[in-house]
Amino acid sequence: MYYVYLLLSEKDKRTYCGSTDNLARRLGEHNSGKNISTRNRRPLKLIYTESFDDLTSARFREKYFKSRSGRRELKRIFCELNIGE
Repeated sequence: MYYVYLLLSEKDKRTYCGSTDNLARRLGEHNSGKNISTRNRRPLKLIYTESFDDLTSARFREKYFKSRSGRRELKRIFCELNIGE
């Protein structure tokens, strides 16, 4: 199983989107500073996930979330989750 996840920085209230096959390990890597992109934005909390059967689908969805139309969909998701951004 593969996952696309969204993290919210509690420091600057910005989000990070990624994909992985192990959510717990990956969240630990982000919060321990092993990821350069999020090192200075810790602590991070997991706010949204989607699961996929294959890596290709997960990576496609991650790329979509990073596009303009994907960001619009994320805003809609944030509204549903009552996350201010």
